[in-house]
Amino acid sequence: MTPTILDALDTIERERNVRVLFAAESGSRAWGFASPDSDYDVRFVYCHPRDWYLRITEPRDVIERMLPNDLDVSGWDLRKALRLFLRTNVALYEWLGSPIVYRENSVFAARARALLPQYFQPASALHHYLGTARTTFADHLDRPEVRLKKVFYFLRPILACRWIEQTRAQPPTEFSKLVAADWVTAHEREVIAELLLRKELASERDTEALDSGLQRWMRDQLAHFTQIGPSLARRVDAGPEALDALMAELVDA
Repeated sequence: MTPTILDALDTIERERNVRVLFAAESGSRAWGFASPDSDYDVRFVYCHPRDWYLRITEPRDVIERMLPNDLDVSGWDLRKALRLFLRTNVALYEWLGSPIVYRENSVFAARARALLPQYFQPASALHHYLGTARTTFADHLDRPEVRLKKVFYFLRPILACRWIEQTRAQPPTEFSKLVAADWVTAHEREVIAELLLRKELASERDTEALDSGLQRWMRDQLAHFTQIGPSLARRVDAGPEALDALMAELVDA
């Protein structure tokens, strides 16, 4: 699919008069547990010519394309992306950590990754991941029969919460790195490895019974991170100056 994705990015640049600064896979393919029939979710950051920003109105700052072959291509304008970066937008942080990168402006990518620790807020990020896990459990896993895909949509944010608890840093995008962390027990790794083997043979819609012990563990994890969330002190807010400078450099390039 890579040539198709690159062609789609080239077409967007021509039709919308923008420069794609960064494009990467997101979702289950970036996380490392895609099903055989998983979609391709390409996310990108783009930049307009300088004059586009010199106006009193702010035009639409999102580009979205649904293309054949289950290809979802969506991007944010640079100003929107940097405003979200300032507020610990973990989706954007995950794009920057994706193992599957299709396009990368070296200035944008290197500077953004270097600035990430300065703007990362542990409490805010944990709140995001915990909310994702809690919603997934309530909507899809608190029942006798579940889709294996949804189990991993719970496991990943919960292990991301544990990463934040231990390091106060942005978790890696790849699920395998979360599982390999020192604070994940051998038993937890064994259970996850078995689930991964079963998931590789299942389609997106297949369901099966969920072990009651695993459901209890899930509830315990939700209760634990709900309790520790308020203890993660907010760091002193970093100002926007470094991001302003990055935007000015990229728009004038």
